[in-house]
Amino acid sequence: MTNLEEKPALLDCDAVSNGGVVEVLEAREVPLGGPRAMSVRRTLPQRRRSLIGAWCFLDSYGPDEVATAGGMRVPGHPHTGLQTVTWLFEGEVEHRDTAGTVRVVRPGEVNLMTAGSGIAHSEYSTPATTRIHGAQLWLALPESARHGARAFESFAAPQFGVGPALLRVFLGELEGARSPVTTWTPVVGAEILLPAGETVTLTVSPAFEHGLLVDGGEAALDGTIGVPGSLLYRSAGSDRLQVRAGDSDVRLILLGGEPFGESIVMWWNFVGRSHDDIVRYREEWQAQLGRLADGRRDGSDPFGEFPETWETVLPAPELPTVRLRPREAAVDSRRAGT
Repeated sequence: MTNLEEKPALLDCDAVSNGGVVEVLEAREVPLGGPRAMSVRRTLPQRRRSLIGAWCFLDSYGPDEVATAGGMRVPGHPHTGLQTVTWLFEGEVEHRDTAGTVRVVRPGEVNLMTAGSGIAHSEYSTPATTRIHGAQLWLALPESARHGARAFESFAAPQFGVGPALLRVFLGELEGARSPVTTWTPVVGAEILLPAGETVTLTVSPAFEHGLLVDGGEAALDGTIGVPGSLLYRSAGSDRLQVRAGDSDVRLILLGGEPFGESIVMWWNFVGRSHDDIVRYREEWQAQLGRLADGRRDGSDPFGEFPETWETVLPAPELPTVRLRPREAAVDSRRAGT
């Protein structure tokens, strides 16, 4: 998925611990296009926190009726320095990219695209999809991998029980289940279904910080309540997470990872290390679009060869007129006076 904001924020991200307190991070609504386009709930990045482990972007959406909300219609667009993670609850999406991948994304199957130094992809709801519901996430690549090759992997995560909960582990390891999908830093990603009023205690890595996205209903993480669309954050230090459902069944996404340890800069669909990185990525993307408009295709283009079926490709927005000002990814609530 792409960030279709007309004036995307330019972010310098540097993870900061908050000393073990569970934070509630509220989502903001972001439209993904014109009047009939779907909107998403964005919980990462935001001013209070930009990273949970290597997780640097989280959009959730739906359930939306395609006839009303327009479904997912995201033309070709670029990425650098990250991995995209697509996870669906309902509906199907056709993924097509410049690594040569054409794949229909289905519920319960994680689809992970590695951008490396540059890739482009498109995402469209399939004609058979009447309702769309899911999440799109990004993982920042560490310095050792961010200039690597583009790639695509998928994995149908089996469902299993832990107490009253049903889990699917789509990245990393949790409660004895392991995903084979490649990641470049220690992370975990899992879907949790928990019946109304029930509690599950999960054994986790104490080296990980965690985020718990509440998709529907209410849920509490270690006693702190989150409402639909919110993200509950807890810093590293404990090997247990206690999750309790409210008065209705709840679906959750658990994210976690070792604190990233590297500052990153995010703007539009690019992840780099400096303002100058972002300027260069934008210039390379716009130059590739110019060559395409002139009918010139170059196998050495930095974002790969565009699929012949692409009729529309997104140009990059204009950059801000000021350079990036460094800022922290998280604000210690004691220092913030809250």
